[in-house]
Parts: sequence; C-alpha cells; structure tokens
Amino acid sequence: MSDFLSDTTKFVNKALKHSDISPGLANKIITCNSTYTVRFGVRLRDDIHTFEGWRSVHSEHMEPTKGGIRYDLATHSEEVEALAALMSYKNAIINVPFGGSKGGLRINPDDWSRKEIEKITRRFAQELIKRDLISPSQNVPAPDIGTSSEEMAWIADEYRKIKPTDINAAACVTGKPPTKNGLVGREEATGRGVQYIVREFFKNEDLLKLINFTNSMEDKTFIVQGLGNVGFNAAKFISEENKMKLIGIAEHNGGIYNINGINAEHAKKYFVKHKSFEKYPKATFIKDGSLLLKKECDLLIPAAREAVITEKNANQIKAKLIIEAANGPITYKAHSILNKKKVFIIPDILANSGGVAVSYFEWVKNIRHIRFGRLEKRENLFQFNTLIEGIESMTGKTMPQEFKSNFLNGVDEIDLIRSGLDDMMIDGFQEVKKEFMSNDKITDFRTAAYKVAIEKIAMSYDSIGL
Repeated sequence: MSDFLSDTTKFVNKALKHSDISPGLANKIITCNSTYTVRFGVRLRDDIHTFEGWRSVHSEHMEPTKGGIRYDLATHSEEVEALAALMSYKNAIINVPFGGSKGGLRINPDDWSRKEIEKITRRFAQELIKRDLISPSQNVPAPDIGTSSEEMAWIADEYRKIKPTDINAAACVTGKPPTKNGLVGREEATGRGVQYIVREFFKNEDLLKLINFTNSMEDKTFIVQGLGNVGFNAAKFISEENKMKLIGIAEHNGGIYNINGINAEHAKKYFVKHKSFEKYPKATFIKDGSLLLKKECDLLIPAAREAVITEKNANQIKAKLIIEAANGPITYKAHSILNKKKVFIIPDILANSGGVAVSYFEWVKNIRHIRFGRLEKRENLFQFNTLIEGIESMTGKTMPQEFKSNFLNGVDEIDLIRSGLDDMMIDGFQEVKKEFMSNDKITDFRTAAYKVAIEKIAMSYDSIGL
C-alpha cells in the first residue's frame, strides 16, 4: 500500500475510534469499491505509444460519483484510490450529494504538444466512456493536476459523439470552459473556497484563542507552496480580500520571499513567462523552495501535492495555522508532530472542497439546461428599483449612487455561485467545529472532519439497509 493511501486510511481509523460505527460498515466505508485500469495505444510521431490510466470509484453511497482526472508521470493506482477516498469525505462534509471517485493517466503533459494531448485525451475518454466510467448519472470527472478546462471540453465532446441521444451529455464532466456549458467561477473555486475557510476561521474567537491569534487578518502573514490554479487563486483572494500579507511563494524549482509583501498576480505573470522565479525583481529568490515551508509566518498554505510536510521537516514548521489547499500535503506522522506542537490544521477534506462544490453547481446547471439567475434577474431588478423609488418618494431624499448601484446592477451567475460556495464552506466548517469543540477526546480538526464525513456516509448506507 502506498504511503498516501496508508496515511488516508490511518486518518479514517483514528476518527473511527470516536465513533460507534460497526467494524463491518467501517471497513465498507474505507475500502475502495473498484479501480479500473485501462491501457490504450495512440499513433503519434509515426509510432504506436501505449498509455496507462485508472479510474477509481471509492464510494457509491451517492451517485453520480465525482472526482478529477490528473495527468502525471508519478501517478499510480493507489494514489488514485487515495484521492477517490478523499473525494468521498469532501462531498460528505459539505453536503454535496455525490460519491467519491478519481482518475489518473501516467503521462508528462510537457512531453507532448497540445494536439497530441488532445488525441491522447480523446482516446482515454473513449476507454472510460464505454465502461460507464464517464457518465452524467454515474461518474463525473473534473480537472486536476496536469489537466484543465480544455481537456474537459474534449472529454465532453467525445461523450456527446458516443452517446448522441443523451440530453444531459454536457453534465458528463465539470470544469468545462464557460463557452462549452461550463460555469464562470469554476476555475477559481478551490482557491476561493480556501479563502472563505480562512475568513471563517478568523470569525471564531474560541478557535483563535487556541493558537493565540487576534481576529485581525490585516496584521497576519502567509506563505503559499505551489502557484498553480489553487495556490494562485488562494493567494490572490486572501491577500486582496482578507488583507493578509503574502510574504513567500514556493515552487518546485525555487521560491521567493519578501517580508514587505508580494503581489500574487505580478508573481504569477513572471513565473508563467520565465518558468522560474529566478531573478524575480521584487523579492529574494530562494533556490530550494522547500525552505520556505520553514519560514516564520502566521499561516502556511501547501497548495501543490501530497507529502510535502513529513516527519523530516514538521518540527521546523513555524506557522501556527496550516490550511491544506492540496490533497494530502501533510503525512500522518507529520500531522502527529504538528498536533503536539499545537499547530492548528484545517484539513484538505474541508479546506479544498470548494472545487467539488462548484462542480456540483455546474452539474446542476447542465441538468437544468438553464443558467443560474436566468428566470429571476429582471424581476429582482424591477423589485429593487420599485423599492428604491418608494424609499426616495417617502423620504424626499435621493439614495447615494454607491448604494443604489449595488441593487440596480442585479445579481449575476457568478454572484450566485460565490454565494452558494460561501454557504457550503461555512456550513461544512461549522459542522466540523461543532464536533471538535464538543468532544474533549478529539484533539485536532482533521479527526473531527473525518468523523463528520464517515458518519454521514454511514447514515447514507444505513438508509438503504446496508
């Protein structure tokens, strides 16, 4: 068993000690239902290249099952199983009515042109579709490491070709471009969800006291490890909207540090252009990016991949609060060390669940065949305008334009998506907090989160007589 899958199981078993779920049902929840391996050939560069991929279904207590597809040379079947399990727990915590699944293709996307990636993706999609491992009603993928909205559009197109009479074909995958039945706000969703979790944490005085924090975010510093989609959006929103100071960014080939603050957008543009932070003009370049994990800061956000904080470096972590924006960035042994150090960790199954929340909204939109807000926007505008005119008539005064604009601009789809995401993240956070604060035997937020998740899954199985 891989370390990642083993650690995930250990976290679940730790939570099960605080639950009265029967051993048989507990084992059913832990065990991955099925993992399919597909090997397929694609003619590229005048030769046949064989690729290997997987799609794991961890739990079908709710359907469809949901989880991204990653393209990575290091991926393997047990990693995919661990990620599928995390998806089950994420969905349960924030009350998304999906089971958990995940997919992986062993490939380095940088080794191939975009035209070649398209050909490979379409062949991979064909193999999964004909096994019902991509389906609006059974199994719905999304982007992950190495994939984007473009790959999702290709997969959706393949599904439509193979199943031309499925009226809900667009819902076979989420994370599509907005121009191809996707949802504005999906790309930012995971990072946005991390921001909402940070903001919510700082609203809870009882939790802040545990790490001797004040409720002011403006005097707090944070470091992000990984400036991909999730890390960048989290860094941008937390620094711009929560007003915390971004002082460090770590990447696989080096990082940057500036105690006076770093502009996330400026740093991202430089990294995209130069593929490195070396010679970045507005911060100090640090060749070994992993050293930034050990820098003094209030909040640390690992947002790249699993096992970046291990027993080897956990004792050197100086942050008081860690938000897991990546999947599995802290190993089981490292978690134990950090817990003893009184470092507060908000786990991946809560912190980065914003992506699947908005994926759920996209799926619902595709099933409904109408965008959010389409039916009510103009009626709401009319009502607000009537209300403003009534207030102005009664008072004899004109409402200030800045307030009037908030009403008369109306609510767009992106506003509704962010509102729904905010609601789901807050509800999930407060459920976990309630469990954490009410049980003296639970000493960390991760164990509370897993207990909440597995008991919801158990209840779902129980309701169907399992």
